Amino acid sequence: MRTLFVGDLHLSADRPDITQAFLTFLDTQLHDTDALYILGDLFEVWVGDDIAEPFAKELADAIKRASQKLPIYFIHGNRDFLIGNVFANRSGMTLLPEVYTLDLYGVPSVILHGDSLCTLDKPYQRFRKFRNMSWAKWLYAHLPKSKRLDIAAKLRTKSQSSNQQKSYTIMDVEPDAVLELLDATKTEQMIHGHTHRPAVHQLANGKRRIVVGDWYEQGSMLSVSQDKIELIELPFSK
Repeated sequence: MRTLFVGDLHLSADRPDITQAFLTFLDTQLHDTDALYILGDLFEVWVGDDIAEPFAKELADAIKRASQKLPIYFIHGNRDFLIGNVFANRSGMTLLPEVYTLDLYGVPSVILHGDSLCTLDKPYQRFRKFRNMSWAKWLYAHLPKSKRLDIAAKLRTKSQSSNQQKSYTIMDVEPDAVLELLDATKTEQMIHGHTHRPAVHQLANGKRRIVVGDWYEQGSMLSVSQDKIELIELPFSK
């Protein structure tokens, strides 16, 4: 048996190839699997459960079918941090806190999206702190739908523009932040996404940091079992 992790799919209506790849993944890759963890940014943008696009509702139904075979867990990403209980319930997913610990076949592990570890990106961390405030979420949720869509479009454009100007170092996780979280959670292994740089990093004292891959050019999943860790590419159908 194994446990699967995916993240950074950035699903959107204008990338049906990614959506189809994920649907195929749900149909073909969940055999002999104890659980599936989605580590955020399932969607390119999410402005509220009440205005989910039609393709997202169809996707929820597919995840629901899969959840009848195994538990599916979701951690919010920076693009879809507004996914709420309505969509989670329709999808059959269990929402997890942004930092979650688990025993993964005898290895104490911590999982998260990963954006909180990019501590050198000060402007983003300030925005992240603001957006996580309960009153800010409440205010946003009560804006007219058209206004929320407009804000989401502007944030997406601003993010893409600013990321082009940021250095590789600033956009990656900060090593001290990684070690601090491992120490704080008393874990030996960390699994996250966000950086789109899939790899298995061996750290000091036998600890390990694993980064799941994104789904822009192909699918990607992390498979963890009792005796094996694999980052597996899932080519898109042509």
